[in-house]
Amino acid sequence: MKKYQGHVIKNVKPDSIAEELEIEAGDILLEVNGENIEDIFDYQYLIEDDYLEILIRKTSGEEWILEVDKDYNEDLGMEFEEGLMDKYRSCQNKCIFCFIDQMPKGMRETLYFKDDDSRLSFLQGNYITLTNMSDRDIDRIIRYHLCPINISVHTTNPELRCKMLSNRFAGEALKKIDRLAKASIEMNGQIVLCKDVNDKKELKRSIEDLSGYLPYMRSVSVVPAGLTKYREGLYPLKLFTKEDACSVIDMIESYQQDFYEKYGLHFIHASDEWYILAERDFPEEETYDGYIQLENGVGMMRLLYNEFMEALKEVKSSDKKREISLATGVLAYPMICTLVKEMQKKFKNIKVHVYKIINDFFGDTITVSGLLTGRDIINQLEGKELGELLLLPCNVLRAGEEVFLDNLTLKEVKTALQSDINIVKSGGKDLLDAFTSICTHEKETNREGFVYKQCYPDKDGGDNE
Repeated sequence: MKKYQGHVIKNVKPDSIAEELEIEAGDILLEVNGENIEDIFDYQYLIEDDYLEILIRKTSGEEWILEVDKDYNEDLGMEFEEGLMDKYRSCQNKCIFCFIDQMPKGMRETLYFKDDDSRLSFLQGNYITLTNMSDRDIDRIIRYHLCPINISVHTTNPELRCKMLSNRFAGEALKKIDRLAKASIEMNGQIVLCKDVNDKKELKRSIEDLSGYLPYMRSVSVVPAGLTKYREGLYPLKLFTKEDACSVIDMIESYQQDFYEKYGLHFIHASDEWYILAERDFPEEETYDGYIQLENGVGMMRLLYNEFMEALKEVKSSDKKREISLATGVLAYPMICTLVKEMQKKFKNIKVHVYKIINDFFGDTITVSGLLTGRDIINQLEGKELGELLLLPCNVLRAGEEVFLDNLTLKEVKTALQSDINIVKSGGKDLLDAFTSICTHEKETNREGFVYKQCYPDKDGGDNE
């Protein structure tokens, strides 16, 4: 076993407790209250107290014991070389629907890494299969009462789960949900639905089994498997039809009212894709239980619509003239067109060209804007009327960078299209602001854990990079 060496401090936040204690980048955290720190779980738990004793090894080799009096739960302001204070755990499954297995060769290496790390579930909301967790991992989650834990269930049929995950331990791993529920650990579930595999009777079984964990299992989303054109040699999955989508929605909605009456939660949710495929209206906001499954695409269209319409009520109409464009994926296109029409009732002289970008890179079955590439955007917008400005949704860029999925930069796309580009936040008010006004500054924004930069034209129309 590797000898414990502590954790190298990468950065100390300004005006933090760590800075006040003269802790510096390059120092090593050895102990908190006499205990070694295995990873971020230990660290976050141990620093909660209002009195701490911290052992630090300085770059000079000196060891300092520092006493800290602070508010309960107050952060110390230290950031570490490894975000988890440990190496990421990779996924050992080979799911029949895995999106990473459906990507073409030659993309950047990080895109091929499959994580299945319970710590990322707690810290970043990632979904985990539980197959990569030991009993000790479960013990620590229970001890520290870390929640919510997000679980990729897919099916509660043990034999079928082994088949879907291509892992003979996948069925046994479901028993870990029992332990978490008995310890009152809050969970959310996810079912990636595959046609003729875990749908119909199997979906009904999974819904009923998982509802047995209420109220600790707070929600379960059902999302269709994303199928790219790169599936040669993989399990022969089929696309869902409109009729299939209607059946999935009908099954899910048949359970929701009963769950709500018993637990105050609708619990089981169909993602937006089902309603679009079924050509049905999205449920009302109350059905989404506070948008608890928003990150899985459950309620995104309803939230966008409600936020947009609420913001539209608050603004005054204007005769201001403007011509702009917006590009989005197939999934959001109908909703964006609806919002533009609503906006134009108050802003009759603002013209918005809405362009639906077909995903040629992954295949036209992939409809979300977050998987659009810079090359597809260029190819399908060249020669089109873009007006004074092109708007793109924030999720087309890598988080925190101005780079598309295919490594084209925002500057390269701007140059190719000879157009200024604004990267727009995902909120309805932000979209309305982008339609109706031009800003001349840069601002940092943060929504749902994604940090990105809005890129505006300078007053003279040149780049501001």
